[in-house]
Formats: sequence, structure tokens, C-alpha cells
Amino acid sequence: MYALIENNAVTQVGELSILFPNTSNPNHAFAIEQGALEVVEGEQKDQRFYWVTFDSYKVGNGVVTRTYVNTPKALEDVTQLPEGSVETPEGQTEPVTTKGLKSQWIAQMKATANSLLAETDWAVTRKMERNVNIPPNIAAKRAAIIAECTRLETALTIAPNMEAFINVIESANWSE
Repeated sequence: MYALIENNAVTQVGELSILFPNTSNPNHAFAIEQGALEVVEGEQKDQRFYWVTFDSYKVGNGVVTRTYVNTPKALEDVTQLPEGSVETPEGQTEPVTTKGLKSQWIAQMKATANSLLAETDWAVTRKMERNVNIPPNIAAKRAAIIAECTRLETALTIAPNMEAFINVIESANWSE
């Protein structure tokens, strides 16, 4: 991707064939000769945790940088009355709760734990139905999964900011 520059401002962005339609097989050297600069991507944070939107093109150091605004998503749940909400027959409006990242990721961690526990549920069922002991390795594996889920849920709940929250997510360790 290249950009055409006039007066230190970007006038057009595109592939070389778009920027130079009357030139057969334009290449990097040709683009530079014509005053085009290569476009490099600016910082885009992890979109699981940030709303990433295009901001602008910045010209400098022989390149054009496509910049982005990285806005953190809400960590906490947000409850509010919807715009133009209608009252119920009892005269009340129904609030709407948008789940924050903490609620979403805690639910995801619990689902992961449940999926991992499901692999050995047969041993728990066998214990309950026929009083056959759960093998020690399975009991240890299940205890480790439950402990990890509890640790993650607690750490996610108390994470004070996005950096701490992401560190918790990245620390997940579901192996024994």
C-alpha cells in the first residue's frame, strides 16, 4: 500500500496499480520516483480488549503511517435505560445491561473449565452410582481445573484496569 503526498499531506492511498493506472507493472522504485511513500500500519491493540478505529495518515521519516485510536472496552457491566424506552403497564421502564469484559471473560473461563471437567465426569458419575473411587490422577486434574478457574475468576473480578485484566487473561494455565 502506498500514498501520494502533496505539501506533506496524503492525497491518495492505494495499491500501485490504482495510484498509477497508466503504468504497466509499477514497482516500489517507480513509486518512490513518482513521490509515493509506502504506508505502514500504526499500533492496533488487541481487538478482544479494545475498539480499534482508523484515525489518520501521518507523514514522516520517508513513510506514511496509518494511525488508529485504541479505545479500551468497558471492563464492568453497564446498566442504563434505553433511549426512547417505553414504560411498562406498571409505569416502569426496563433497564438494559451491557456485559463488560469481566463478565464475558469470567463466563468464558467457566465454560472452558466445564468443558475440561466434562472429559472426566464419567469418573464422578461412576463414584456416585457404584461407589467406585475416582482415580487419583483424575481427582488431581479436576482439582487443578477448579482451582485455576477460581483463581482466574477472582483475579478478573479485582483487575483494576485493562493492563491488569489482560495480564490475567494471558496467565491462564489449564494444564496440570
